Amino acid sequence: MNLSEVNYMLMMRLMGQKVGLTIRASEQKIVGKETSENFDIIGSTQHFFISDFLYYTITLNELTRYTSLVTMEQDANIMGGKLSKLFKPKMIIRLYHDARMVEIISSQDIHQFKPRYDYPNQAMHQTDEKRQLSQFLKEWLQICHKQGQIKVPLPYTK
Repeated sequence: MNLSEVNYMLMMRLMGQKVGLTIRASEQKIVGKETSENFDIIGSTQHFFISDFLYYTITLNELTRYTSLVTMEQDANIMGGKLSKLFKPKMIIRLYHDARMVEIISSQDIHQFKPRYDYPNQAMHQTDEKRQLSQFLKEWLQICHKQGQIKVPLPYTK
C-alpha cells in the first residue's frame, strides 16, 4: 500500500462512522434517493488525549461527495498553560474518497509541496519533503490509534 493510502485508512478510522455515512448519504441524494437523516458534522472536532499534557485535535472543515478537508493539530497543556502557535504543529489535509488517498495541503503554514526538491534550495526543504510529511502524518495517526483516548459523555442515572 502507498503511504497516502495508509494515511487515508488511518484517518477514516479515527474520524469514525459519521464521515462514511455522510459520504454515502450525499451519494444517495445525488443519485436521487431521499435520506431522512441530516448529517450536520462540518466543523465537528475530535480530541485524542495521549497523556495528561499532550493531545491531538482533528477538525472537519469541508465535506463534499469526493473530498474532505481536515485540520489536524497537536497541542500541549504544560503547567496549566497553552503553547504558543509557534510550537503547535498543524496540518491541513485533503482526503480523496474516490481514490482513497490523502494529500497534505499545508503544514506549519507552508503550502504546495513539490514531490522532489533540488538540494540545496532557496527554502531549504529536504529533497523528499512531501514524503517526510506523509510519514510524519502517519506517525501522528498511529499514536492516536495506539494511545489516544477520547472523552465520552456518560449518561446520568439516579
